[in-house]
Amino acid sequence: MASRRSTDEMRERVVLGEFGVRNVHSTDFPGNYPGYDDAWDQQRFEEEFRVDVVGEEDGVLEFDMVGIDAAIANAFRRILLAEVPTMAVEKVFVYNNTSIVQDEILAHRLGLIPIRADPRLFEYRNQGDEEGTEIDTLQFQLKIKCSRNPQAAKESSDPNELYFNHKVYSKHMTWVPLGNQTDLFPDADFRPVHDDILIALLRPGQEIDVLMHCVKGIGKDHAKFSPVATASYRLLPDITLLQPIEDEAAETLQKCFSPGVIEIQNIKGKKVARVANARLDTFGREVFRHEGLKNLVRLARVRNHYIFSVESTGILPPDVLVSEAIKILMGKCQRFLNELDAVPME
Repeated sequence: MASRRSTDEMRERVVLGEFGVRNVHSTDFPGNYPGYDDAWDQQRFEEEFRVDVVGEEDGVLEFDMVGIDAAIANAFRRILLAEVPTMAVEKVFVYNNTSIVQDEILAHRLGLIPIRADPRLFEYRNQGDEEGTEIDTLQFQLKIKCSRNPQAAKESSDPNELYFNHKVYSKHMTWVPLGNQTDLFPDADFRPVHDDILIALLRPGQEIDVLMHCVKGIGKDHAKFSPVATASYRLLPDITLLQPIEDEAAETLQKCFSPGVIEIQNIKGKKVARVANARLDTFGREVFRHEGLKNLVRLARVRNHYIFSVESTGILPPDVLVSEAIKILMGKCQRFLNELDAVPME
């Protein structure tokens, strides 16, 4: 029975020790463990696999994906980062720029501004096409000039009082419809995601007059097309108290973990520690610095339980990004199966 428990731990838990991490590699492949049936079974996978949405707030989606291997989890993360398309500034036509920001730097800054436009409404621009069309290009204009405020107090040194339009923000970018885009998108509100992104500072007489073409692209080609600020995952923490920890030791244990992980209960006049919510822990391994505690706690992570955190840049909601990533992953799998079918069998 002890051997069975040890094998189960090796298969299902990544264990964090004082000087290293054990059971890092997946070992549950067919024939590796006597008495275990690790052959692939679609029905069993469908029964064990699940996705639990934990919550969404301020453009951040947290959800659990249970019953998959690390390779699938990482493929999903990489698709979110680099293969879900968005619209971003690709071409900048500079008609006038007398600010201190060089043309190349200005174009780079404009390219990194996230544009609120659903990329599913547009097509990819054909390679080599210089002129955009209404189905593959969004056009924005930025035209602004700084001037003095004649009503400003003579003794004032505040630029906000002295000048008009001395700060160029993303809100000054305006959509200029191409072709029949007004008819194609009658309810569209194409604009930067955030209005308060500072682009440049001007002084009286300086001006910026540029025209921008936004095209559809993916983060694999340039980071400006990435739809997420962060897309990460971690394994679900699993904390086990190997024996009762009481009184002063319980209070010390509580301080070793993130807030909310360990709670102290009063049982028959004694303070007794218990694991309240292991999910909140970041595994700083502080407990291993205490000689009296390090052998009383087992720190582990559940091997096939992934906690995903997806933070959108605001171009699309995070739940839409996740669904688009799933479609792309399914498309990759289908192409692979098609290629296998195309291989002649001898």
